[in-house]
Amino acid sequence: MSNRVGGIIELKVDGSRYSAKGNFTYNIGRNKKEGIAGADTTHGYKEMPQVPFIEGEITDRNTLNLSRFLGIDNATVMLRLANGKVIVLRQAWNASEGTGNTEEGNMPVRFEGMSAEEIS
Repeated sequence: MSNRVGGIIELKVDGSRYSAKGNFTYNIGRNKKEGIAGADTTHGYKEMPQVPFIEGEITDRNTLNLSRFLGIDNATVMLRLANGKVIVLRQAWNASEGTGNTEEGNMPVRFEGMSAEEIS
């Protein structure tokens, strides 16, 4: 068993690997509880859904077809973490703006989906 908790990651969309760069964030979309305060005390909480997502940066290689990439829909997105966990986002779409950066050849990406799960 490794003690590694950060570092090398892998990003795949429908089985195609993309050049993950930098820090990625994710949310598996569990309901979020928010407290409700009254004028006298806390009354309880409300529970609201969250949209599951995987977000980070990729390297914009010359083999990346931007139109096809930005049009990704109904995909399975897999993010393998350095600690061995895998985050799987299902029925996902590309929610990125499509803005690239020429200095380091990077592009922010965000995938949102209908469901997500953590696989250990």
